[in-house]
Amino acid sequence: MIPEGTRYYLPPEARLRRELAGRLTELFHTWGYELVELPALELYDPHHVLAERSFKLVDKTGDVLALRSDFTSALANMTLAFPPERYPLRMQYAGQVWLREADAELGRVREYTQFGIELIGVSSPRADAEILELAWEALRALGFAEARIEVGLPSLVRDLLQSTGLSGAQIETLRQAIHHKNIPELSSLLEAYRVSENLAPTILALPDLYGGREVLQKARELSLTDKATADLDWLEATLSLLPDVPLLLDLGRARRLDYYTGINFQAYTQDFGLPLLGGGRYDGTLLPQACGFTVGLERVMEALRLPSEAGVPDVLALDRQMAHRLRAEGKRVELAWTDDLTALRHYARERGIPFIALEGRLEEA
Repeated sequence: MIPEGTRYYLPPEARLRRELAGRLTELFHTWGYELVELPALELYDPHHVLAERSFKLVDKTGDVLALRSDFTSALANMTLAFPPERYPLRMQYAGQVWLREADAELGRVREYTQFGIELIGVSSPRADAEILELAWEALRALGFAEARIEVGLPSLVRDLLQSTGLSGAQIETLRQAIHHKNIPELSSLLEAYRVSENLAPTILALPDLYGGREVLQKARELSLTDKATADLDWLEATLSLLPDVPLLLDLGRARRLDYYTGINFQAYTQDFGLPLLGGGRYDGTLLPQACGFTVGLERVMEALRLPSEAGVPDVLALDRQMAHRLRAEGKRVELAWTDDLTALRHYARERGIPFIALEGRLEEA
């Protein structure tokens, strides 16, 4: 028996997970992102966004600890504890996170494997473009060349809503209606809150600002505040650096306005409804300047729909020297455990291994 929300990974899934992990860590390394390792045990922070969902335990000293539930905050804590000599700082991470409340979307999983990168100490359209392009390269490395990255601009939504002068509770109600693209509710709320005639049509248009790069021009045709115009200028400068990266814009994305201070993005594939990766810019929340993204390995594996049966070796070898040569040629070779050729042939046929290597030659099993 194992705890609820955890699982064993058997062949070939375990090998494929490791292979995909290797692709990502190598890709991130070629872009200059150095790997760091972070402790799985952390001091419990009641103000952490996932505090209520984390696994908590009490140390012998009486300190309350928690299993790591998020890499970004852990990486931020490390950066603050060990300030780098120079910026920008490029770091990548890989490992597990745990959440006490199971995720119904992935079969009640409570143990996740994540990979990600953070670009720290710079804030510019060039930095955002780097993160988006690397996210696209990560999708390609994982086998999702047809995936799409949806880019939102929470800073635009936040700046427009704050310019209304409404209370925090009213702004949050409007945010939810925008994010869920509930235009009838949004229209009623704008009327009930008596939002100005200049701003109301602009806010009401946000949920429909979805599509290709032409959406940016549609947004510019609206009545905008100076801050909102600056937000669009930043996004346009970012997109201009990425002419070959397939991006969709969703300017009505209003996720975590108190966290994301610039772009926010998620990647989807056509026949899988959950995001494969996600990230954005969060200047001033955990670090003065930072942008990054996280890839969820469990979601990647689900989306790939890989075969459930382990691969079959090419050869079963009685001849050890020949086994070495065949492996050097790229063949997958198992060693025989007995000299009983009849038993070996029977085993090879049951497994589907086509050849047996003995005395310097290959024979059909």
